[in-house]
Amino acid sequence: MEWSGKDTEHREEKPVEESQEEREQIREFGQLTLDEGEARSRIHLLTIIGEIEGHDNLSANTKTTKYEHILPQLAALEDSREVEGLLILLNTVGGDVEAGLAIAEMIASLSKPTVSLVLGGSHSIGVPLAVATDYSFIVETGTMLIHPVRMNGMILGVPQTYDYFKRIQDRITGFIASHSRVTQERLEELMLETGEMSKDMGSILVGKDAVREGLIDSLGGIHEALAKLRELMGE
Repeated sequence: MEWSGKDTEHREEKPVEESQEEREQIREFGQLTLDEGEARSRIHLLTIIGEIEGHDNLSANTKTTKYEHILPQLAALEDSREVEGLLILLNTVGGDVEAGLAIAEMIASLSKPTVSLVLGGSHSIGVPLAVATDYSFIVETGTMLIHPVRMNGMILGVPQTYDYFKRIQDRITGFIASHSRVTQERLEELMLETGEMSKDMGSILVGKDAVREGLIDSLGGIHEALAKLRELMGE
């Protein structure tokens, strides 16, 4: 393949080893580091997709985000001298509460600028993940599902169990309220809504509804998300 003199002047080919490493990062972890301009300010791209996997392995047919992959990566980003900002793309159905909150707390504690973009949906425990960043976006067709905590397996039908459920729920709503513009009381109202879902309690917020409720900061796509992150990095 030939390149014109003009293209050769401005184009720098990455070493083969670096390209292979990037492909491996995308395939295994859904992550990529973007280089920008002459100053080479670096933005790290992280995707959170499918179901948030906790202590139990899900089936091989289920797309998952594994917290044991994400937490070390976030720690490495915080310690990196090269990476200056983090962009998180979300399309998740939710999943394990403990794993989801652990990732959300890790994102919120980063000192580097962070921006999230909800594509498709960020449901259930995906809501804390979406609001954990410095600024959040959602596309017009994106959805956020808010519902009460559920638990699989055998449970004891005693008052202590329901109190435990309430404490878990308070942890989630407290985190969301402290990282967005929605109040904890309003979140609980949305969680206990009975008129929206045929077989469950909860609320589905689509695009501008999530912004109106104060969960998400703005409507926008990848262009707006990158522009906002560059702005925060410039500050």
